Amino acid sequence: NEITRTRLLIQTNEKTLNEPIQNNQTKQAFLLSLCSVHPDTDKIIPVFFRPPAFMPITLPLVIISSVQHQAKHSFFWQFVFHAYTSAFTLVNGNGTPKAEEYSLKQKQMLLGLGAVSYSACVGALPLAFVNRYTLKSSVMQLIVRKLLPAPLFGLTSAFTVAMVRSPEFDNGIEVMDRNGKVVGVSKKAGEKAVMETALSRAVLFGTTFFLPEVLMYGVQRTRFVKNSRALGLVRMFVVMSVLAGMLPVSFSMFPQCGEIKQADLEPEILSSTEETEFFYNRGI
Repeated sequence: NEITRTRLLIQTNEKTLNEPIQNNQTKQAFLLSLCSVHPDTDKIIPVFFRPPAFMPITLPLVIISSVQHQAKHSFFWQFVFHAYTSAFTLVNGNGTPKAEEYSLKQKQMLLGLGAVSYSACVGALPLAFVNRYTLKSSVMQLIVRKLLPAPLFGLTSAFTVAMVRSPEFDNGIEVMDRNGKVVGVSKKAGEKAVMETALSRAVLFGTTFFLPEVLMYGVQRTRFVKNSRALGLVRMFVVMSVLAGMLPVSFSMFPQCGEIKQADLEPEILSSTEETEFFYNRGI
C-alpha cells in the first residue's frame, strides 16, 4: 500500500528523471519506487529480491562459501548462493522480451537451474580434487583455498547472469528515444544489457573473494591478531566491508538506463526513426 501511494504521488507531481526533485516527500517516494518497482512491468518486486536486500542475503552466503573445506558442503552453499543471485538477476532483468509467456518463463527457469548446478560444481571441483588425491602441500592449498575462489566466483557469477537472461539477446529488448517512446525491439541492445550486467557481477564477487584474502594475509603477517576466533571475526568484518564497498560500485558501473548508438542497432529500427541515441533498461 505504501509503494502504491508513492507511485500515485509521483504521477500526481509529474516528476521525471530529467527534472530536479525539490520536494523531500517526492524525493523519498521516488527512491522507494526505484528500489521496489520494476521499471518495465510496473510490478512490485518481492522484498527479498529488491536491491536493498541483496547485501544482507548474499553476505552470509559469501562468508560460509569461502570457509568450506569439504567439497559436498562447498557445493551445497555455492548452489544456494548462485540460486539466490540467479533469482535476483531474473527478477531485476529487462522485462520486455516478447515470447509465449509460459515457454519464456520455463526456458529461463531451466537455464537458471542448469547454470546454478554447473556453477556450484565448478566451484566445488578444486576442493574435490584436492581431497580426492590428498594434495596437502602448502602450494596446492594456497592455490585452491586462496587464489582460485576469486576468479571462479567471478566467472560463474557472470555465467549465471548470461544464462538466466539469455532470452533478452535471443528475443531482443525494447529500445526508446529520448521521450520514452518505444521505437523497436533490438537483440543488440539485449546483448549489451546482459553483457554489462554480467561484467558488473563478475567484478563484484571476484573482488569480494580476492581482496579479503589479500588483506587477511597482511593481518596475519603483521601478527596484529593472534587469537583464531578474533581472526575469524576480523575476516568477517573485512568481507562485509569489501562487499558493502563493491556493491554500489558494481550496480553503478554501467547506467541503469543504458544507452546505445544509432550505428549499433539493427537496420529495421533505424529506418523507422531519425534519432541518433536510444535507451533501454539494463537491469541489475
